Amino acid sequence: MNKESDARPILIVPYMWIGDFVRCHSVVRVLNERFPGCPVDMLASKLTAPLTAFMPGVRKAITFDIPRKKAAFAESFALAKILRAENYGAALIMSRKWKAAFAPWLAGIPERTGVFGEARFPLINDIRWDEKQHKRMIDQSCALALPKNAPLPGEWPLPQLVVSEAQADEWRGRMNVAKDTRAVALAPGSVGEAKRWPVAYYAETAKQLAQGGVEVWIIGGPDEKEFAKEILEHAGQGVRDFTGGRLSDGVIALSLASAVVANDSGLLHVSAALGVPAIGMFGPTDPAKWAPINPVADIITHEPLLDCQFCMQYVCPLQHHNCMREVLPPRVVDSVRRTMTMPGFVRA
Repeated sequence: MNKESDARPILIVPYMWIGDFVRCHSVVRVLNERFPGCPVDMLASKLTAPLTAFMPGVRKAITFDIPRKKAAFAESFALAKILRAENYGAALIMSRKWKAAFAPWLAGIPERTGVFGEARFPLINDIRWDEKQHKRMIDQSCALALPKNAPLPGEWPLPQLVVSEAQADEWRGRMNVAKDTRAVALAPGSVGEAKRWPVAYYAETAKQLAQGGVEVWIIGGPDEKEFAKEILEHAGQGVRDFTGGRLSDGVIALSLASAVVANDSGLLHVSAALGVPAIGMFGPTDPAKWAPINPVADIITHEPLLDCQFCMQYVCPLQHHNCMREVLPPRVVDSVRRTMTMPGFVRA
């Protein structure tokens, strides 16, 4: 974006999946550095809006759900009315979809920065034509926060989620968790079954960790309730089910864990942005492209890589799921135990 002397707030229209939404906090940090004191807001869905409470530099979320699989003209006009009242001076639109740029255009936001995407002239009036020159999503997104044709820095500021001590204490009290509890969080969910390490393996991992004296927390949304039930039935004592609650509670729980094991999912990105030592399970997706931008403790893939690895399919097209099924629990348990003793990841 090219805004220099305009003090009006800036709106980021991010990707709406949890992991991608977290990645977009790097854009917030670039804008905070370029325009100190200028308010930065994020458009958010009901799912992702709670994340902004943990994002330094975000003034507020504009919470509005635009349906994914229809034109949604009425909803876009309603959103535009909300945006117009906020008097934004600029909007950065991360997605290539025309629908992402429609409401900012209807709202009359003066500067609307994004890639050309789905033939979005005149929805975008600060068009960036260099999208394909940037291989990583972080480069594509953060470049929008710089002047057109500006050289990219060697490193971008990393996404950051921060849980306050007051938030942590309130959660502990509500969940009856002692302050000195050492716990490993397991996040067995993910969009697409091919990306999920088998739930039975999570259950065996939980059992072995709990037998070693570490409390195990299962983290996820309502869709992960059945996974939690299976894990609890196998693992027994020392395992607690924290699935099905608010996303904000999941963020706080992850922030208090000594280590996290997660599939390639939004909660893996959340854990990494919190600075928690996270272990990512990758099968059909390539960690070189899709792992968190933040440092992680370990990336676990099939060894050696399979010919069919990184197929990017939601369901295994060969129906064997070997990229995940042949990664056995002892390897993950060993990784967790190493992670919890890493000097750089020692947690109080």
